[in-house]
This record gives sequence, C-alpha cells and structure tokens, in this order.
Amino acid sequence: MEISESTVEHQEHEATDSSGDEKAGPPHEALFLVSAYLPLFELLAVSGVCRTLRDAVNTDVLPWLNIIVKAPLNLRISDEVLKKITSKANGRLRSLALMNCANVTDEGLQRVVEQNPLINKLYVPGCTGLTPDGVIRAAKTLSENHHGLKSLMIYGIYNMNKQHLETLESYLQINRSQQKQPGGSRPLLFHEYKDCPTSRHDNGHAAIDVQVCPKCDEVRMVFDCPRRTCWTKIDRPMTDCRGCNFCIPRCQECGGCVDCEEMEEAVCADILCSDCWLQLPKCDFCNKPYCKQHAGKGYCPPGSTGFVCDVCYAKFIVDLHSVVE
Repeated sequence: MEISESTVEHQEHEATDSSGDEKAGPPHEALFLVSAYLPLFELLAVSGVCRTLRDAVNTDVLPWLNIIVKAPLNLRISDEVLKKITSKANGRLRSLALMNCANVTDEGLQRVVEQNPLINKLYVPGCTGLTPDGVIRAAKTLSENHHGLKSLMIYGIYNMNKQHLETLESYLQINRSQQKQPGGSRPLLFHEYKDCPTSRHDNGHAAIDVQVCPKCDEVRMVFDCPRRTCWTKIDRPMTDCRGCNFCIPRCQECGGCVDCEEMEEAVCADILCSDCWLQLPKCDFCNKPYCKQHAGKGYCPPGSTGFVCDVCYAKFIVDLHSVVE
C-alpha cells in the first residue's frame, strides 16, 4: 500500500467532517505541546483526528524540522509524498532520515534538498532507489552557499566505490584530525549500531557511516571490536578485528569478533559468541536461544517456565496436534 495524494486528502476530509460533531469538545492543550516530539507516523495520525489538530500540526513548523521516516512508513513513501511532508518545514528542514525508503529516487531527493538548503544531516541508508551520483548531487547542493552538510549515512546504496566516497568527503565539513582516525572519534560497534543507527551515528562518530574496509577494500560499514582481550593481545593488533560484517563475523549481542571455534548459532540464524550464547534462554526442544532482537518470537507453553522456538513449535507441537485430531 502506498500513501498517495488522494489518501492524504481523504484523511483531511475525514478530519473536517469529524470536527463538525457538536458532542466532541476541543482537544486538550497538552496535545499541542507534545506534537513537536511525536514521530512522523504518530504526527500524521494526530493530524487526522480533527480539524483543530490538523491545522495546529500543519501550521507549526517545529515538528517538521527533523523528519525521520522508518517502518512502517518507509515502503509507502514516494517522491510526491516526501515532497508534501518536507514542504511543511517551509524550507527550514534541518535533518532528513529516510530509513530503507526504496521508492525514493534521485529526482525526489534532489527536489527536497533544493527546497531545503539548510539540511545538515542527510541519512538515506538502504534507499535502494538512489544511486551514488544522485547522492553526490544532493550533497553538492547542500554544501553550496556555505550551507554545511555535516553528517551523511549512505550504507546500502548500490555500486558505491572509493571515488564516490572521496567526492562525498570533499563536500562534508570534516575535522582534519577526525579524518586521520579510522572510525572517527569514537569506535563504531556493531551491536550498538543495530539497536539505533541514527542516534549512534550522531553520537560522536565519523561524518560518513561507510569507509573502505581494510580487509576487502570495498566501501562498507567498518566496525570496531569491543573485546578487551583483542585490545590486550600483542600478537593480534586491533586492525585484525576491524572490518566490515562480511569479512569479520560479529556477535549479534556484544558486537565482538567471533572465531570459527567459538561461533554459536541462534534460532534466528544470527551469530553469537560462546559467552552470549550461554547467558541467553534456550528453547526447551532444540536448546538454541534467540538473540534479544528476536526474543519475542518464542511460544510459552502453559505450565512451563521456558519457551519453544517457532521452528520447534511448527515441527513438533503443531504436527502433534494434527496427529491427535
């Protein structure tokens, strides 16, 4: 399902009709105060409640200065919808985060940055509809006339190479001392990035989320190792533990590098180190754990303190019920 102009207009029409109900009183004043802190999905939902809230949300610029588009809206955002949403900032948009928005194209992104030249944070990870040339053109536009683009996330855009990365770095206001340190002023840890990529990127990391992997020489996200044992090993410098996720397997829980002899498998097929594997609850049948990200997929049988993973549930319990019936 895609959000279209007719859908938005239909919601506004419903809001107008509902506002005519004499029994419904005006919205509480607190709703106007919290609107600036609402995520985009909730903000759009609030604007469809009644005409008063719709007008308050649409006329207030503050809620639209920092736009983050993520699930479940990411696959419904097209170029036209993105244009309409960003236009509510009246050209004063400060940060734009499009998380895995596959339907956004180079033309749609360029139109937004031309209308909002004050954007200093542009996050487009996983936007497969974009190309490296389109991102470079957007970064160039935002860097003109002393409007500084300070932070950029582009992981997941296809065909990104070293030349593209060097061009993007030239458009960013990167501190020279930060450029000399791989990974920026703070190490980039795999498990922290998976939990909250946008906030982790803002919190003192490099201006661009991708680098040239020292292992495979490809432009990818390069993670550091948080293990103290790797820092203290004389015969194993930290460069051996630093690389992209394709070159160095990492634990889903702690983000540490995992050797073949200590690699454990979770029900969800994620990689776990031995220490994290031992600490996680196990399935009553297969004795495999879920990582914390997928822990809610298990089934809790009545009278049991443990859980049954979805694989064993479908393989044993469901089949057993069908045999009994």
